Amino acid sequence: MNVKAGSMVSLQRPDGQRLEGYLATPEQPDGAPAVVVIQEWWGLNEQIRSVADRLAQSGYLALVPDLYRGEITLEQEEAQHLMEGLNFGDAASQDIGAAVAYLKQRTGKVAVMGFCMGGALALLALGQHADLSAGVVWYGLPPLEYIDASRIKVPVLGHWGTQDAFFPIKSVDALEAKFAQSGVSAQFHRYLAHHAFANETAVGHGRIPGTQFDPEWAQLAWDRTFTFLGRTLWS
Repeated sequence: MNVKAGSMVSLQRPDGQRLEGYLATPEQPDGAPAVVVIQEWWGLNEQIRSVADRLAQSGYLALVPDLYRGEITLEQEEAQHLMEGLNFGDAASQDIGAAVAYLKQRTGKVAVMGFCMGGALALLALGQHADLSAGVVWYGLPPLEYIDASRIKVPVLGHWGTQDAFFPIKSVDALEAKFAQSGVSAQFHRYLAHHAFANETAVGHGRIPGTQFDPEWAQLAWDRTFTFLGRTLWS
C-alpha cells in the first residue's frame, strides 16, 4: 500500500489554543479509522513519525500531536527536562483532545497509542475522552493513583518488557489488577525485553542505559497491535 507524504497540520484544543501535529495519510483515507500516536520523551522526531507512517501504510490515518511545540532532543538530560516541563493533565485533556477532535471530523473510529511517556499519557487520555474507541500502550504508565479505571470503557492492549527498569513489571501487574477490578477490557502482553524494545533507534542499549531494541519482540507486538486495531476499529 502506498502512503502519502506526511505533513504538519494545525490542531485546535478544546480551550481554543492551537498546536501542530504530524499527519500521515493512507492511500485510501475515505472511511479509514484513525490513531492518535503519542511521542516518547524525545519529542516529535523521525522515529515517532515513522510509527505514524507505518500505521498509514496499513490503512490508518495517524496523527502525532507535537507536545513539545517543536522541541526535539537526543540527550537524556534534556529529554528529562522537557518531560518534567510538560503538564501531563493538560497534554492528556487538551493536546490529545485536539488530535482526537481533528480526526473525529474525518472518521468515526479513533484509537490512542503511546510509547514510554506517551504510554502514560495514552492511559490518562483513555479516562478523559469518551469518544475514543481503543487504546494501545507500549511500556509506559503514570502513577496508578492518576488512573481512574472506572472511566475507561474501551478495549486496551498493553505491551510490557519484563526487564524494563523504568516501568517495573510489578507496576504493570498492579495496573492489570486495577483494570480487572473495574471491568476494563484489557489484554497485556509481557516480553523478555528491556525498555523501548520496539524503538529501532534504541540499539546497543540506545542513548540511555536500560533501553534495547528487540526486532523479534517488536514484530510480534506490532502483529498483535494490528490484529487488535483491526478488531476494534474496522468493525
